[in-house]
Amino acid sequence: MTDKERSTVRFVLGGEVVQVDDVSPSKSVLNFLREDLRRKGTKEGCAEGDCGACTVVLGELDGDGVRLRTVNACIQFVPTLDGKALFTVEDLRQNGALHPVQQAMVDCHGSQCGFCTPGFVMSLWNVYADCVTPAGCSKRPGDGELRTALTGNLCRCTGYRPILEAGQRMFDHAPVVLDRAALAGQLKRLQREESLLYRHGGRRFFAPRTLDELVQLRAAHPKATVLAGCTDVGLWVSKQLRDIGDILYIGDVAELKSIERRTDALVIGAGAALTDGYAALDELYPQLREMWERFASVPIRNAGTLGGNVANGSPIGDSMPGLIALGARVVLHSVRGARTIALEDLYVDYMKKSMAADEIVAAIEVPLPAADLQFRTYKLSKRYDSDISAVCAAFALRIQASRIAHARVAFGGVAAIPKRAAATEQSLLGQPWNEATARAAMAALDRDYAPLTDMRASAGYRSATARNLLYRFFLETRTDGAAQLAGDQVSVFASA
Repeated sequence: MTDKERSTVRFVLGGEVVQVDDVSPSKSVLNFLREDLRRKGTKEGCAEGDCGACTVVLGELDGDGVRLRTVNACIQFVPTLDGKALFTVEDLRQNGALHPVQQAMVDCHGSQCGFCTPGFVMSLWNVYADCVTPAGCSKRPGDGELRTALTGNLCRCTGYRPILEAGQRMFDHAPVVLDRAALAGQLKRLQREESLLYRHGGRRFFAPRTLDELVQLRAAHPKATVLAGCTDVGLWVSKQLRDIGDILYIGDVAELKSIERRTDALVIGAGAALTDGYAALDELYPQLREMWERFASVPIRNAGTLGGNVANGSPIGDSMPGLIALGARVVLHSVRGARTIALEDLYVDYMKKSMAADEIVAAIEVPLPAADLQFRTYKLSKRYDSDISAVCAAFALRIQASRIAHARVAFGGVAAIPKRAAATEQSLLGQPWNEATARAAMAALDRDYAPLTDMRASAGYRSATARNLLYRFFLETRTDGAAQLAGDQVSVFASA
């Protein structure tokens, strides 16, 4: 491979290979589509991955096949497209005819002003393409599946009904099947043996292919911005207009994308998508299902990574409370080797972590569930889907011989960091799991946290709901036979 080829981004768009060597490494896919390629069907609404007007679909090799997933074009950088296929709304029209997804939106009056419609169409097309074969769709997605697929498309000026109807009506038309075999062949020819090193305007985009190369680059460029899913770093550029300098992209490191169940732990690579990481966690801890479905939106979960959420260290990161309560550990790598620390020990202060400048988060280790574990997570937010938590709580107890032998309690959104509740845990240990113990633990929470007031919630609300969530956990897990009834009675408060 020549130096020129190594520094050229190559991807498939509209069935053809596009080569890029003359845009900024931090230019968004959205701006590249609209400004450079003049593909203006993809729209900009919020420029922060919330509204879904910019939704596109990425195709990546998955073994011998191709996996399709929606992402937000406004917070993806152009070099991250290397070796992939990009689909936009312009690609759907075939021989002058509307695609069944587009025709269904027309038939069901699913568009009003039309600005957000391309994003809805691409989200529905992802569902359609994953279902339809030449014989049609053997199992149509239900209303719940369609609603989940559309959680990242927030402008609903026509209302829910016509868009959801379009999601069903699109299967009534003659099937239009994506030739995945041909696409897989194209993508295989684009795969690199050497790492991408993209240069433009004095800035570099490093995309190493091995963990060893990654830590070597990290040691040589400690000030480079480490990039995983771009769901946070993308906002540094689109909203804060920051010059993020050189970029060190982990998305091509195969070791970091692996998910492995070992004898004692589930090990999730830092480059594995949130979609895949939560799917693996859900198999072990189905109590995380609601958190998985309410974590941002489908396009954000498809792009973002569990490792990135952990490494970011935001006090409102929804992954951390549950992982901390489960006793998760973080594997850090550098040229000096690897070390493993408890997840809660990673966070020192607001957006400060106990990592050396040359270290990267390589994996998260989550212990396998114990037979006697009682575990729950709860999220309170103003909007059910795609919203930042006001309070995120996680509780894990093990009760042996009618006494609490193990207690881990963690909260997000109520302190400067995701934090364990040490006083609360101490009040629980050795006690019977009864009303008096639960009430004492609720009182102890006030010694663990001094919440702030901000736009999401007041300090009083956070304190009160933190106590109430602990009580809800007691009602759902109490051992006197009333747990199921109590859980049914309080489930309405899950998204207060």
